[in-house]
Amino acid sequence: MNAVVAAVLIMLVLSLCRIHVVVALIIGAISGGLVAGMSLETTINAFNTGLGGGATVALSYATLGAFAVAIGKSGLAHALADKALTIVGRQEEGGAATGIRFMIIGLLLAIAISSQNILPIHIAFIPLVVPPLLYVMAKLNMDRRLVACVLTFGLITPYMFLPVGFGGIYLNEILLANVGDNGVDASELNVMSAMALPALGMFIGLLIAVFFSYRGGRGYDMKLIERTERVDVKYSPKTLVMALVAIAVAFVVQLWLGSMILGALAGFVLFNISGVVKWKEADDLFTEGMKMLAMIGFIMIAANGFAEVMRETGEIASLVEGSVAAIGDNKALAALLMLVVGLLITMGIGSSFSTIPIIAALYVPLALQLGFSPLAIVALVGTAGALGDAGSPASDSTLGPTAGLNVDGQHNHIWDTVVPTFLHYNLPLLVFGWLAAMVL
Repeated sequence: MNAVVAAVLIMLVLSLCRIHVVVALIIGAISGGLVAGMSLETTINAFNTGLGGGATVALSYATLGAFAVAIGKSGLAHALADKALTIVGRQEEGGAATGIRFMIIGLLLAIAISSQNILPIHIAFIPLVVPPLLYVMAKLNMDRRLVACVLTFGLITPYMFLPVGFGGIYLNEILLANVGDNGVDASELNVMSAMALPALGMFIGLLIAVFFSYRGGRGYDMKLIERTERVDVKYSPKTLVMALVAIAVAFVVQLWLGSMILGALAGFVLFNISGVVKWKEADDLFTEGMKMLAMIGFIMIAANGFAEVMRETGEIASLVEGSVAAIGDNKALAALLMLVVGLLITMGIGSSFSTIPIIAALYVPLALQLGFSPLAIVALVGTAGALGDAGSPASDSTLGPTAGLNVDGQHNHIWDTVVPTFLHYNLPLLVFGWLAAMVL
């Protein structure tokens, strides 16, 4: 068996068996290295080499966690939650409650989409906004799997369709640049036209999740929520204003210096100076916040080690070449196999941004040989990279929603985030990505 396929399958099976994702990534990486014929020492060295690539991301999330706790201390998110709870208390079950559910879904979707372009903070908003809303969502019997699907849609679809913010990086600086470097003139291509059908597939998956899969209620233990998430946090106009100012400062610093770490630190320090966070509490709050997102950091670090082992095996290329041997001149089968291989690679690496450079060098010459148009090639490579971002245990697009929804231990990362997002987004992406390759 191909080492990359073996490693990804082992990692996924272990994750589905509720083995911690970090452990699953380590075992999968070592297994993949050994299957490829690498020695144990070489495999471990490759894994260790890759770990450093995730250190910056891990530290960014740790400082964002601290900033999130400080915002929680200000009561801003709780003020929004209290307002929603007051509305819920005035309404009777039925149409009004349904309206409030859709209001919360719409709010979270709008914030998630904005986090990719208008205010490019990616998953940083989730630990700020979601935990205080858990009590309200539980009162409404909202299924958290639905919320996970909504958040993941908002984190992925904008960057794979809109060329602004993170989308500008993914579509212009990574996708078009790599396609162009491998022999396609991408200077005149409209990348939005290429990715419109795959984005439509994501939207259809969202509609299925909202109106069919998770439209029913799901009960949660209210006592656990009350113990974990303080629903009676005190706040005042001063703390709310300072929270808004701190968020604005964090955004400005992040955009100015290009550093999520320094942006979060600037916001946290402002909370200290303003007195919202007392100096004697600052150390404990910072530590508490780092713990909140520490799991994401460690998983991202382990995922980078996993990705490095996969690259060192040299079998990503052989995986594609093996697919080519089965294709012949069949364009329809070629498009399908390229998408499936992209899904496997991204599921293991956990990052669509890191997948594009790997697969573009292999896919573009093959697609040109088979006669795909430049627009179809962009759609193929762009969709193959995005496939697996939803549904990967190691993707921050699934780890972020889990971090916000599981603060009380009632939301399982694999079965309540990874599996639902895989089913609702990867399957439609496969269909619509293939359709785009065939009709463009």
